[in-house]
Amino acid sequence: MTGDRRAVWSWALYDWANSAFATTVIAGFFPIFFKQYWSAQHEATTSTFHLGMGSALASAVVVLLAPTLGAVADRGGLRKPFLLAFTLIGVAATAGLFFVGQGQWLAALALFVLASIGFFGGLTFYDSLLVDVAEPARSDRVSALGYALGYLGGGILLAVNVAMTLSPESFGLADKGEAVRWSFLSVAVWWALFAWPLFRYVRENRPARPPAPWAAARAGVRELWQTFHRIRAHRAAWLFLLAYWVYIDGVHTIIRMAVDFGLSLGFESTALITALLLVQFIGFPAAVAFGYLGERWGTRKAIYLGLAVYAGVTAWGYVMTTELQFYLMAAVIGLVQGGVQSLSRSYFARLIPEGKSGEFFGFYNMMGKFAAVIGPLLVGATAAVTGDPRAAIGSILVLFGIGAWLLTRVPAETRTA
Repeated sequence: MTGDRRAVWSWALYDWANSAFATTVIAGFFPIFFKQYWSAQHEATTSTFHLGMGSALASAVVVLLAPTLGAVADRGGLRKPFLLAFTLIGVAATAGLFFVGQGQWLAALALFVLASIGFFGGLTFYDSLLVDVAEPARSDRVSALGYALGYLGGGILLAVNVAMTLSPESFGLADKGEAVRWSFLSVAVWWALFAWPLFRYVRENRPARPPAPWAAARAGVRELWQTFHRIRAHRAAWLFLLAYWVYIDGVHTIIRMAVDFGLSLGFESTALITALLLVQFIGFPAAVAFGYLGERWGTRKAIYLGLAVYAGVTAWGYVMTTELQFYLMAAVIGLVQGGVQSLSRSYFARLIPEGKSGEFFGFYNMMGKFAAVIGPLLVGATAAVTGDPRAAIGSILVLFGIGAWLLTRVPAETRTA
């Protein structure tokens, strides 16, 4: 670490803060509440289509913005200001969900898209700040700390929100619907509160003489086009981005579609949320363990292990029939999900040139978000063609295989100058 442990923990706490949105909103309550409350007047397939298109739109916006803004942020030392802007967008839109009434599916979807843009757009600048708080030799452990706190924080708030929906009267609420709406508001407050330490204590390494914002914007956009050539000049970086794009597609698709998949099999929503809690609380110690495993065994080997487990879980999902099996599948995913994500982030941080973290992480997050566009569309299209949700889940299996093979083509991890 750089010596400022407070900066490290403040940086990692942002994962604790925004993971509440990933768990309670994206993976948990929004898909269920959207289908059963805001879009109850539509057929199930129609609401699923709307949700998929909304998710894809949010990811597409981030795909278009992330590389350009990353380049601008590097030129002007603006990673923290950009992170603040996206955080405020996400917090405000999430809070807005509290005020959306029953049947107002378009308003709910619009706010969800805005909140998702705030969440995913901010990750570009949050991830790039890793190089300011951790030396390369410690990046595995620090990155894993962030993901571990994310699983714990997101899981704690989700557990409270689940308790609110199971027993609304204990919290002075009228019914389950009101409890869910208050859950969205609690996510906004949680996100804002625990994001604050990063903006207070993390120091961004800025250029000695940063240009004016407008000059930084012009230079950043111009430099963006040069980044394509620079990435190609760093063979390890662009090969890793290609591998990452393929295998993280599978990871993100499982995260986003797991609840919808369980609903398609007829599982109770309560059981699905319980399984999500399992992922969160198992993921906390598992992410920390993967950080140590990456340091001792090798980052790439540890990623291979995670992808092999994911492939096995995907194949298992094709034949799954009971809620108990869904619980077991969630537990196994919790063992590797944070590890694959955190080690991918720290692995890439060691491959990029000095002074280009925002720019290169812009492309890193672009690849991840572009996967989040294609993955749900792949599952949805397969389900539409075959009429079988199991076949849709099975289609993800090939992504892990191709991603792992591409990772073998990446040269040894070395920070470039």
